[in-house]
Amino acid sequence: MTVSQEVKIGKVVNYYSRISVAAVEVTGGCLKKGDTVRFMGANTDFTQMVESMEIEKKPVEKAEKGESVGIKVKDRVRPNDLVFKVS
Repeated sequence: MTVSQEVKIGKVVNYYSRISVAAVEVTGGCLKKGDTVRFMGANTDFTQMVESMEIEKKPVEKAEKGESVGIKVKDRVRPNDLVFKVS
């Protein structure tokens, strides 16, 4: 059995409830479409695959450290929730 590892990749800076999109500031590493991420905070804890990412309303395949990216999320997130990449 393999143990999944989680690496902190960023934090939520905003959440747009109407379109279910989290604005995430990438603070470490690189985030790619198809990666599995975990959102964690005081009232948040869920894992999902990154299926849709945008930077300034343009679809992108990956986001690097220092970029802010919009990620379509399946559940509500809150500012300052942490984002981990699950491997």
